[in-house]
Amino acid sequence: MGRTKHGNRDVHFYNIRGTDKMVHAGDCVLMRAAESNTPPYVARLVKMEADGSNNLIVRVRWYYRPEESVGGRLEFHGANELFLSDHYDTQSAHTIEAKCTVHTFEDYTKLEDATAEDYYCRFQYRASSGLVLQNTVALYCKCEMPYNPDALMIQCEECEDWFHPGCINRTIEQVKQLDRFVCSEHRQKKPLDTAVANREARPKRQKNKASKAHAKFLVESHDQFLQSKLEAGSYSKLYSYKHIVNGFALHTTPSQAEKFKGTHGVRLVEKDKGAKLMTTYTPDFLGLEAVWSQQGGERNAGDGIVIGFVDSGINPIHPSFAYDPLNPWSSNGTRFTGSCDGGPLFPMSSCNGKIISARFFASGARAAATLNPAVDIIHVASTAAGNHGVPVVVDGFFYGRASGMAPRARIAMYKAIYPTVGTLADVLAAIDQALLDGVDVLSLSIGPDGPPDDRVTFLSAFDIFMLSARKAGVFVAQAVGNQGPTPYSVVSYSPWSFGVAASNTDRSYPGTLILGNGQKISGIGLSGASIGYDLLQYRLVLAKDAVRANGAFPMTPRYTEECQSLEALDPIVVLGSVVICTFSSGFYNGTSNLTAVIATARALGFMGFVLVANPSYGDFIAEPIPFSVPGIMIPKASDAQIISQYYEQQTTRDGQGKAIRYNGRASISEGRNASYTERAPVVSRFSSRGPDYTDQKRSPADVLKPDILAPGHQIWAAWSPMSDNFALISGTSMATPHIAGIAALIKQNHPSWTPSMIASAMSTTATKHDNRGDPIMAEGFAANTVYPAAPFGFGSGLVEPARAMDPGLVFAAGYEDYLTFLCSLPDTDPEKVRIATGGTCPGSFSNPSDLNQPSLTITALSGARVTRRIVKNVASKPETYVCAVVPPKGVTVSVDPPWFNVAPEATQVLEIRLAVTQSLDDFAFGEIVMTGSLNHIVRMPLSILPVSV
Repeated sequence: MGRTKHGNRDVHFYNIRGTDKMVHAGDCVLMRAAESNTPPYVARLVKMEADGSNNLIVRVRWYYRPEESVGGRLEFHGANELFLSDHYDTQSAHTIEAKCTVHTFEDYTKLEDATAEDYYCRFQYRASSGLVLQNTVALYCKCEMPYNPDALMIQCEECEDWFHPGCINRTIEQVKQLDRFVCSEHRQKKPLDTAVANREARPKRQKNKASKAHAKFLVESHDQFLQSKLEAGSYSKLYSYKHIVNGFALHTTPSQAEKFKGTHGVRLVEKDKGAKLMTTYTPDFLGLEAVWSQQGGERNAGDGIVIGFVDSGINPIHPSFAYDPLNPWSSNGTRFTGSCDGGPLFPMSSCNGKIISARFFASGARAAATLNPAVDIIHVASTAAGNHGVPVVVDGFFYGRASGMAPRARIAMYKAIYPTVGTLADVLAAIDQALLDGVDVLSLSIGPDGPPDDRVTFLSAFDIFMLSARKAGVFVAQAVGNQGPTPYSVVSYSPWSFGVAASNTDRSYPGTLILGNGQKISGIGLSGASIGYDLLQYRLVLAKDAVRANGAFPMTPRYTEECQSLEALDPIVVLGSVVICTFSSGFYNGTSNLTAVIATARALGFMGFVLVANPSYGDFIAEPIPFSVPGIMIPKASDAQIISQYYEQQTTRDGQGKAIRYNGRASISEGRNASYTERAPVVSRFSSRGPDYTDQKRSPADVLKPDILAPGHQIWAAWSPMSDNFALISGTSMATPHIAGIAALIKQNHPSWTPSMIASAMSTTATKHDNRGDPIMAEGFAANTVYPAAPFGFGSGLVEPARAMDPGLVFAAGYEDYLTFLCSLPDTDPEKVRIATGGTCPGSFSNPSDLNQPSLTITALSGARVTRRIVKNVASKPETYVCAVVPPKGVTVSVDPPWFNVAPEATQVLEIRLAVTQSLDDFAFGEIVMTGSLNHIVRMPLSILPVSV
């Protein structure tokens, strides 16, 4: 026995008074309540001690019964359910009445005969706040209430789902008398079948037996085909694609793959390509409060909708994905059938109702021999469907509260991108599974490295899979890429995927460097201020002047001026100083980074650091990231010269130019408080630009890309549990889930709308103007420069969710229309389309631009042309529209009829006549605007290249 404090001794066991039962620290026990009519309390023994008088004292952690919590007992709480609380206490050991067992929820449901001493726990409880935290929740039944293991349930033999008696309009007694049960969904397919009432096992949703048998047949046929064509050991089959297309992914040599070309039964052989990854404030910036109110507030926004993410994974323990047992989901209108793949970083319990499916696909990555599955990665699901009001706290500073666009939507995650590699083979397998599972919206923050090598972009395997998604009624949001501002850099090609570009918001995080002469230099840096910055200033030291005097360390400029190595700097000189580091060659070639600057500052005790532009290289692009020490980035070379001039005036040097006295002073202001004064939106520099193209030669296509603009620059997003819970991220990969979440809201409000109608609603209601009322601008190649943007940068404009909920008119297109579009392309023919899609050409447009899109792009207009659009009134009342035209330069445009009245659910055909008046070397832009008598405004962008009169 060891001493714990004066007079006390640790006790390792205790015999419960009046019994032969023995308990130890870690056991769960029943403890006598003070009131005789109160059942005993349940506690976990944390520690046992005996004082100097041999009185036995136990330290316990209490379990709460549901009725003892703030929320009280709810319908799904079982009789023996407990919450593990954060309430610790000290009691006399003599109040222990008996030993008991508190099981995990999963283990409890497997017990054959639960006794009165068997309890279970699936929630944690914060006694101080009354907050119930999810641990493990099993969702059963179509009502999707958390499973009450005491309740009788009945199983459908066909789909293997479980149902409460009340959810199938039967009493418990009626269910007990059933010999067979098939749910209503499958009743027409098969007569009544076996009924099972059980509380064991988790349900598994499966497709019917016929589809499973067909899938099995396809897998076997793939295996037989490969065995007949290739030698054993010369290949490895990665996937059988058996839902969207009949095909497989193979790891083999190019010469082996060549054997398939021209083989009977093989339509298409395509080389695998790389695939790569292309918010506290954005709900306010986009005006989502008005949209949420239409669904009853943020507690219902997106309810019943499943968003699928093919991405790099998810952090299941993040609060953005926590389950709220006090706000259970309504019955899901979809027939989602996904399941969970457990793993070391993703226990099965992570599928908690908010996350309803998680699968991973890594065969392609393994074949590339670079898979590193242990590395945790970022995700985008919180932006589309993260919980509402999650605190964003980084390095102890509160930045606000985060919310997804559709905070009540459910998440299905399909991991196909890994830290060191991503392959289209894995991505296609993920999409194949997502469509089989039944997602409503698919968010693809990924894309191919580039166009296919030997065919039209629209006929690549990736684009054909997305066409199948559109055919299945799934809305697909896809990142356009991060290769901007170069023209022809988009990697979202097809009209059936909704290409998303990225912009900023009006939020920024300004900081200030205050020099000793009173000058204030604006900069960027998410850090706290130097101590007493408004009253105290500190010695200002240039890193190059603080080199170790003994010269033992190689005095290379990269180490010294860029603050990359603490061994290079004299700790006596830099201690307590504001140190000037230079953004120089190392940062441009990738050998230097901010992490090393921060590490050096912390280790050597800088009061703060200033990272300034090197005038020889010009301005640099500064993105705010949290600094754990006071710091600021000064990206403009002109500001860096002001700082340098002040520093040299205040620094005394010897005859050899060595600094011997530092008289300059500086301090750094608070840089974590947001300002909302920036011009926005501005198309982000990295966001890929159109025009769209059809092949490796970048031949322009009659399709507008990007389709839409959304916030994707400096977005707070849920991050890895290995570091901070949130990070500030930029990329079209962050813009895309904004659109996916907004699509979920539209789908919730208009469940019968097709993907093309949802896309049209967002396109025709988008704005082309910024928060100052001026046309949207775009960042250029040079840092800190902007120029007027065009549809090839922002598509139809910045998404406006509130207007998209009620667009007035929509342009609808179906699967047959897309096949007709493919058959109208100059470099395709019906046979190529049949080989790629399995479909036949329903007809042919005069031109691909005849596809019924909410935009009109013509890549080579000669003379005159007439094209047609069909609009549908989705409003509840008849409305009269007047058409107006802003013609592109060099083109006349007219619309017939110039005005029209259209009834609800009725359509109107519009003939658009174009004629070249002047040939140009580049595209010109305009728009058709339809203004309705009920205040609907429908905009249709025009992108025309007039080549001859």
